Amino acid sequence: MSIISIFVLAVALSMDAFAVSVCKGLAMRRFEAVKAVIIGAWFGFFQAAMPAIGYFLGTTFVDKIRAIDNWVVFVLLSIIGGSMIKESFDHDDENATATVGFMEMLMLAISTSIDALAVGVTFSFLKVNIPSTVTMIGFTTFIISTIGVKIGNIFGTRYKSRAELTGGIILILIGLRFLLSDLGIINF
Repeated sequence: MSIISIFVLAVALSMDAFAVSVCKGLAMRRFEAVKAVIIGAWFGFFQAAMPAIGYFLGTTFVDKIRAIDNWVVFVLLSIIGGSMIKESFDHDDENATATVGFMEMLMLAISTSIDALAVGVTFSFLKVNIPSTVTMIGFTTFIISTIGVKIGNIFGTRYKSRAELTGGIILILIGLRFLLSDLGIINF
């Protein structure tokens, strides 16, 4: 994967964390930079750790399904992307609080990074430098989540559904790119 593809993937994966960060910022009476950094760190760490775990899980069975690896990448990313698109149309108000307690942040960080675990499995089928890839994903998520808290504090939940929709579309397009490349239709 090219560095641009990895960056686009990192942005797409960070959209769930961004949406929750916006909600956290909305719950703050006034912006608190320390809390924004803590929220960004939680999400960034888990968005980096989950693909690494997924990669190592995927390497245990990559040889068994090498012939259909790009189809697996396409299906997994399409499922994850479709789920994000579906969530973008769900208008349930989330009851976010401004707290950054250990258990709350742990649950939020895990729930927003489950899709990254599945993406990590797809990395085992691709030529990916895992240390640099997960670092880029984690750092990108940290920055986007920290900014999301500020945006939420200023603008509210206006961008939450757009972020999830955009992230879902990007994941599906990345999966489609791998499938079309495998079929010889495109070559990049």
